[in-house]
Amino acid sequence: MPLSASPVVRRVRLGAELRRLRRRESLTLEQVCGRLGWASTSKLSRIELGQSRPDLADVLDLLDVYAVPPHQRDELIVIARDAATGRGWSKALGEMGERQRAYAELEAGAVRIVDYQPVLVPGLLQIPEYARLRVSAGALLADVDVEADVRARAVRQEVLCRPEPPHYTALIDERACDPAGLSAEVWQDQLRHLVVLAERPHVTIRLLPRNASPHGDLHPLAPFSYYAYPDPDDPRTVLVETLTTDLRLVAEADVARYEQLVDWLLAAALPEEETVELLGRRLGPASVPRPREPD
Repeated sequence: MPLSASPVVRRVRLGAELRRLRRRESLTLEQVCGRLGWASTSKLSRIELGQSRPDLADVLDLLDVYAVPPHQRDELIVIARDAATGRGWSKALGEMGERQRAYAELEAGAVRIVDYQPVLVPGLLQIPEYARLRVSAGALLADVDVEADVRARAVRQEVLCRPEPPHYTALIDERACDPAGLSAEVWQDQLRHLVVLAERPHVTIRLLPRNASPHGDLHPLAPFSYYAYPDPDDPRTVLVETLTTDLRLVAEADVARYEQLVDWLLAAALPEEETVELLGRRLGPASVPRPREPD
């Protein structure tokens, strides 16, 4: 069953709200922890930074210290419960590795997702055979359970099939259409899958031509994913992919820069129709799936 809210995002939201309340009361970390009998400020600091799963009892104690009125208190309790979610998520996400879990938790509950990929098909669009070959290549640099990683991608892809899926946009550099290291059969199947997915009303696939010139000829050097959520107070988030550890950005100024970058990339990319036509030409006329007839 698709998961409805991201505990990672709700932890960041809860932490920001609690930090704002503490500052409103002109209290230091030390003063709050002293009132609650907490041994050190690290516990409160981690809650405010969204770095730990909060205990609901601790949150209730903090709300008492900050004299939060009932209506605001009820709202924050709901957020705290989302932030504290753990068991259901562990069961739903199964044996996902840390990196795949980070993506899955951010994708859950999102209303908009944008993936930029300079050299690969994004994970939400990969067929298992393509994913297996690409993950295997990356496993040369890190200890990765290839089959578990492939299964994790399949679980993540369920987000595009939920009753109210996010609007998903894939911005893919044309270099990702170079099938180097793939068999012709796998690459044809992957292309066919992209064409089929592009027919879904909530999926947009745009290719960036090799000669594309985004604003100021700016070409991002690293893949990144952008997430927005239905509650406007939940932090919009960017995950930047690196070789070892992905970088999660939630600061308003950082996210705004990536939103501008997405706009520039969209302006430079081929329109949806031209993208699908190009993918179809690479497949060949006999291999392009015919659009489904309306029911």
